[in-house]
Amino acid sequence: MRAVAKYGALTTLGSLVLTALVAAPADGADTGGPRATTRETLSAEAHGVIRAAERAAGAGITFGRCPKSEMLSAPVTCGTVEVPLDYAEPDGATIRLTVSRALASGGVADRQGALVYNPGGPGASGMYFPMAASLPKWKRIAQAYDIVGYAPRGVGRSAPLSCQDPADFAKAPSPSPTHPSESYKRERVAEAQAYALGCARGAGPALRHYTSLNNARDLDVLRAALGEEKLTFMGASYGTYFGALYASLFPAHVRRMVFDSAVNPDPRQIWYGNNLDQSQAFERRWADFRTWVAKHDRTYHLGTDAEQVTRSYERVRARVAHEPAGGTVGPAQLHAAMLGAGYYDDYWVMRATALSEYLKGNEKPLVEQAAPREGDAAENENGNAVYTAVECNDAPWPTDWRVWDRDNTRLARTAPFETWDNAWMNLPCAFWSAPRQKPLDVRTWPGELPPTLILAAERDAATPYEGALELERRLAGSVLVTERDAGTHGIAGGDNACVNQYVEDYLLRGRTPERGAACAPHAEPDPVSATRDAEVERRLLPSSRL
Repeated sequence: MRAVAKYGALTTLGSLVLTALVAAPADGADTGGPRATTRETLSAEAHGVIRAAERAAGAGITFGRCPKSEMLSAPVTCGTVEVPLDYAEPDGATIRLTVSRALASGGVADRQGALVYNPGGPGASGMYFPMAASLPKWKRIAQAYDIVGYAPRGVGRSAPLSCQDPADFAKAPSPSPTHPSESYKRERVAEAQAYALGCARGAGPALRHYTSLNNARDLDVLRAALGEEKLTFMGASYGTYFGALYASLFPAHVRRMVFDSAVNPDPRQIWYGNNLDQSQAFERRWADFRTWVAKHDRTYHLGTDAEQVTRSYERVRARVAHEPAGGTVGPAQLHAAMLGAGYYDDYWVMRATALSEYLKGNEKPLVEQAAPREGDAAENENGNAVYTAVECNDAPWPTDWRVWDRDNTRLARTAPFETWDNAWMNLPCAFWSAPRQKPLDVRTWPGELPPTLILAAERDAATPYEGALELERRLAGSVLVTERDAGTHGIAGGDNACVNQYVEDYLLRGRTPERGAACAPHAEPDPVSATRDAEVERRLLPSSRL
């Protein structure tokens, strides 16, 4: 699931084994079926993947200097891989996906192949990931693996998708009231209808091919193009979902897989139910942030309990509604920045400092953290377009506005922080014109798939912990590592040495822990030690990813 605020910064598979576990319309067509044993029993899409992978293996990827637009410097190199737009017609139209790579830094004897990474979304690019090879926490992994990132279909330069003019997308409405009026609801419904129409007009017949199943199929073509007989993959957030689809579709092609912060793959949850659960979980994480701020009232002076901190936040919100900070930060930008605190506690010091300083008359930290950045509009609009297309295409959604109204009105009574904004972001799916699929039943059987590693923080808001438990139940032989009493979204390579050791043991030595493995939480942010690094951190953190 993409960790995103629609109006602002991102807050945020040759043996195929399924006969009918392919894209199926939502009109009752079955997505289950017996395991395929011969090529003749495979679906058209399965044949298409085989053909595309064979071509990709023959062509390989020609890597060279990365385009300036990627902002990737040596030793990272870039190339492209060709995939079918429609796997049922592998000799028809194709698109090119951009790929980046940093070669393994160790000796030939140490090399274990390529590690392919996806950061989530839908709509996020992993082109930056090879830069991790230079970071201390990834050093031993980068010695053994080529570190590979890529932009999935629709993202960045990979056949980019757009649904509206980026300048119009950047004109953010105010965050939704906790209890929106009927007139306000009508306005947002009309916006959602217009956005869905814009996607249909912009992409035309190609729109239906932006799906999680095709992302999984693309991943198998990329595996072949890299010259890998079996895939080593790490997916975070939404990347865990199409990674799980890959594991279900191509278990014989899996070497090792890490699922970091897992989406709940239950077909009944894709995607309407997952988004409701996400809104509920953000309320809890927003409370965690406010409680932490209150504990450090001597530093921030925003209140000695969570409710007082809420009142301080509302004061800031009211003021920027009256006069945007720096002329650019209004309630929408403020809310998007605060939503980031629900994803990563690395942001807590920065966000609390911004609120505190603003109330003391210094708006600079808030503007630096929350203001829209010049040049980001096109990237943000593209990311949102891909998010919308994939989630709307993947599954049936309620088409009756009254269902959305009922469910979100009820939820907002106890979880007001993100509920309605999340609903408005996904509402175009109620009016989607492209055919919708019936979600695949993610599942593997004992002995079918090598052991895989699942990572999850108990208090993750973007992908609630129940999703990791469900994925562990569905992928036979998988092992879940839990970071107890923590809520950061995406924990591999982070501040928890215990988690990182499990990842290294798995990727480097193929070891998985015993079931029930857990790590103590990483340390809470320390305002005293973290404040001095805030300015450096602001420069390093990408403005469009939270």
